[in-house]
Amino acid sequence: MTLDWHAISQTLAAFCFGYPFVMAWYWMTGGVLFRLLRERHEPLPDAPPVLPEYPLVSILLPCFNEEDQAAETFAALAALEYPNFEIIAVNDGSRDNTASILDDLVKTMPQLRVVHLAQNQGKSTALNVGALVAAGEILVGIDGDALLDPHALTWFVRRFQSDPSLGALTGNPRIRNRGSILGRLQVGEFSSIVGLIKRAQSTYGSIFTVSGVICAFRKRALQDAGWWSAAALTDDVDVTWRIQLAGWKAIFEPKAICWILMPETLIGLWRQRLRWAEGGVQSVIAATPVMFRQKRWRLLPIWGNFLISLLWAYSMCAGITLWLISSVFTEATGGMLGFGLMPAWWGTVLTLTYILQSCISVGVDSRFEKGLASSIFWIIWYPIVFWILQTMTAVASLPRALLRPRHAKGTWVSPDRGLR
Repeated sequence: MTLDWHAISQTLAAFCFGYPFVMAWYWMTGGVLFRLLRERHEPLPDAPPVLPEYPLVSILLPCFNEEDQAAETFAALAALEYPNFEIIAVNDGSRDNTASILDDLVKTMPQLRVVHLAQNQGKSTALNVGALVAAGEILVGIDGDALLDPHALTWFVRRFQSDPSLGALTGNPRIRNRGSILGRLQVGEFSSIVGLIKRAQSTYGSIFTVSGVICAFRKRALQDAGWWSAAALTDDVDVTWRIQLAGWKAIFEPKAICWILMPETLIGLWRQRLRWAEGGVQSVIAATPVMFRQKRWRLLPIWGNFLISLLWAYSMCAGITLWLISSVFTEATGGMLGFGLMPAWWGTVLTLTYILQSCISVGVDSRFEKGLASSIFWIIWYPIVFWILQTMTAVASLPRALLRPRHAKGTWVSPDRGLR
């Protein structure tokens, strides 16, 4: 029996170009429903309502070599318009002047407490240390380069007060470094991809990850989940899954905004996304037996989509390989084997779909960021870049996650934070 390579390549082409099309409509539908059902009558982000009470909120700020960002970050924290909060800064063995900067800030910020760790032990350990010191029942986690919106804490607390089953909230990170093409493309990513996906996942019942740069937790939910795992490569993905496996809900709160720095070099972007992808594989592998044993069927949509996205990435590589073989050995293969990098009619369909997705994303996100419509050109093109990047990192991440030592610690190094 001989293989029908033409049929195989046709099937690959249908899957490779059909999957992004189907998922784009899946995200758009969920995002629009979220907008209509949860955001339509909500106050504007800069005009939060008066809360029935203002419980103590503990802000956890893990720091590793943050001397360049510390002044901006703590200036934003000092400007928070919430009457009852504390800041727990954990210096995780920084090798620059972070320790002395934090000690100086304590003298001028009465809400600030600082914990110094002698050695770099990773973000998860730093968060666990901060949580042990924290006095608040609501914990808000941010990164060392995050500029928290003055009303972010109010929106987090309001959402927790509205639903006692909520264990985790993911905020709305916005890109603030836009001086390069990569920076502008990521403005498109966080609008047309990240924001839409988080809205849709919240609508459908579970989210893949809270954004570690701005997130909030009930301390009880973290305790039920076993706190942050020192072995997790991506602490935010891992803890999101374990909180939901423990029976708590996690959703998106778009009005809790912060402004962040992102990589603006190709190598920096690649390293960041590879770590994210590898951490995602690691978390899903660990969560799968627990999900089925405890019958947490609410997680099935994000679990199934993750597996299909991995299959799609490898299918894309197989299709591109077939295309290259057929291009080089035209006579032997009889042409293109049915697979082309951009089939004519699918190319048109995908382009129109991405334009529609971009318009919808701008529509639902424009109330959170002024002038977003001016980025529409980058928002339209980013989905294509996103799929290419996702393919490469997904293919590389699976073997890395499978071969990673089981109890290796997820220690960190200073990330690429763009061109300053």
